[in-house]
Amino acid sequence: MAPWSLPLSSLLKHTDCLQRANIFCNVVQGLHHHYHPLRSRLWKRNFRAVSQGVGQLLSHEPRARKCAASVCSSSLDGQNMTERLWSVYDETKRQTGDLISVITANSVDPDTIFANNEMSLRDIEIYGFDYDYTLAFYSSHLHTLIFNIARDILVTKQRYPEGLRKYEYIPNFAVRGLHYDVQKALLMKIDAFHYIQLGTVYRGLHPVPDEEVIAMYEGCHVPLEIMSDFYGKSSHGHTMKQFMDIFSLPEMTLLSCVNDFFMRHNIDYEPVHLYKDVKEAIRDVHVKGIMYRAVEADIEKYICYGEQSHAVLKKLSAQGKKMFLITNSPFDFVDRGMNYIVGKDWRDLFDVVIVQADKPSFFNDRRKPFRRVTDKGVLLWDRIHRLEKGQIYKQGNLYEFLRLTGWRGSKVLYFGDHIYSDLADLTLKHGWRTGAIIPELRKEIKIMNTPEYVRMMTWLQSLTGLIEQMQVHRDPTSRAVVEEWIKEREAMKPQTKDIFNAQFGSLFRTYHNPTYFSRRLSRFADIYMASISCLLNYDFQHTFFPRRTPLQHEAPYWPEHGSAGLGVSSPAPQDQSRV
Repeated sequence: MAPWSLPLSSLLKHTDCLQRANIFCNVVQGLHHHYHPLRSRLWKRNFRAVSQGVGQLLSHEPRARKCAASVCSSSLDGQNMTERLWSVYDETKRQTGDLISVITANSVDPDTIFANNEMSLRDIEIYGFDYDYTLAFYSSHLHTLIFNIARDILVTKQRYPEGLRKYEYIPNFAVRGLHYDVQKALLMKIDAFHYIQLGTVYRGLHPVPDEEVIAMYEGCHVPLEIMSDFYGKSSHGHTMKQFMDIFSLPEMTLLSCVNDFFMRHNIDYEPVHLYKDVKEAIRDVHVKGIMYRAVEADIEKYICYGEQSHAVLKKLSAQGKKMFLITNSPFDFVDRGMNYIVGKDWRDLFDVVIVQADKPSFFNDRRKPFRRVTDKGVLLWDRIHRLEKGQIYKQGNLYEFLRLTGWRGSKVLYFGDHIYSDLADLTLKHGWRTGAIIPELRKEIKIMNTPEYVRMMTWLQSLTGLIEQMQVHRDPTSRAVVEEWIKEREAMKPQTKDIFNAQFGSLFRTYHNPTYFSRRLSRFADIYMASISCLLNYDFQHTFFPRRTPLQHEAPYWPEHGSAGLGVSSPAPQDQSRV
């Protein structure tokens, strides 16, 4: 907001505009003069507020728009008009720079729990968990292991060229949530409106020129009928596959490496066959137990010690909360990992343990009954009339689970890392509350807190607001200036991507819009966080409130968006009483 006050006061003579600008300046100055340490902790950075703040005096005021337009009809000659516009630019940039210290002083805590939907922990009586990447977190060695095993399966079983063995896993190549066009063999990022983010389309390990992408898709929009199905899969005529699982990172990298090999050696191949072969190879790594045996043999190498997961479980147990585990992993693998993370008594913490559940079918298929498993892995044949604490159950289905436990509705909170397989059906069909575990969140927040990112994004949003308001100038001289600003804005876009990931950028945003991943996250998860340990920062009476961010047609009447991009939010985790 602030960047607009002084430049506009020098250009626009309308009394109402000046009054609003002066009021706003007084508010901002008042915030600085009445700084209080305790109060300052209640303020958090909100980049959306910054973006809306820039140019907000004009964008929400019809009279102000007329003020900007009136400059066009002034008697200024071309040279004077150019000087005035660049004067606005320079003053906006100066005042935007003044905001940097205020914003960086109110950085986001990576251990915060973020809310998409209002939810109170006082209403939660039962807590459910997935295992992989929810209770157990894995080192980067695991992705290398999956990649290497699947690559070798392609060579030995599918008779792919021996030269593929030269390819190694590239840890920072792909990000979760990408789409893969099975028929065109293209990996890309798509936004919430089904538009491809240009600059993030890869064939093999190399980007595809924007012009080629636009020609192939007749624009940038991907029609609904070829998008992935509800669970992100390529099926029933859908030619896109969305990779939502953290375990899919080595799969995306392997697809890209094999594509790269074929292109480098001018080998003609069928992309659909390649996709299916890689998919089957990755599946074998999991289903045939190859990965499980490797992890169990060297648990310390592959599992990051989860003392904080243990602390969460102990605290919930001490508060008398019911807990259950539903995972697709086999019992031996889970048992070995939980022994390492929690201890041999880990089963005492859970009221129900279900392994090899086959999610998401577990949530929809009523036909599979539960089957009890002994500690030795022997399957028993007796009918299950109740789910007992200390026992291990395999398969089953959610409808039988609900009947046997009575754990229904919003008193249940289930945590998982896969937005589709873990959370979607629970929130849409069964009314459970859902919590998404997004390990990538911690890294992205740390990047967002850097002065480099704050400076770049604040100026980008200021520049966007400047272009939006000054585009009313239609004379050639003014248009030339605005075009220069547009070119600068376009040149900054790749920087906002590369700071997160050089190939595909942020998990949560395209250049400006939310990603398709973000859209699904906001729909299927009531809350989301970097790890389950974030629960340790809140007591059991805490209510999570989503920010009431204004819709595009709403004026920001509430204090959260009233000043300098600062927002009143839930107290930072360090200000919360411990569980």
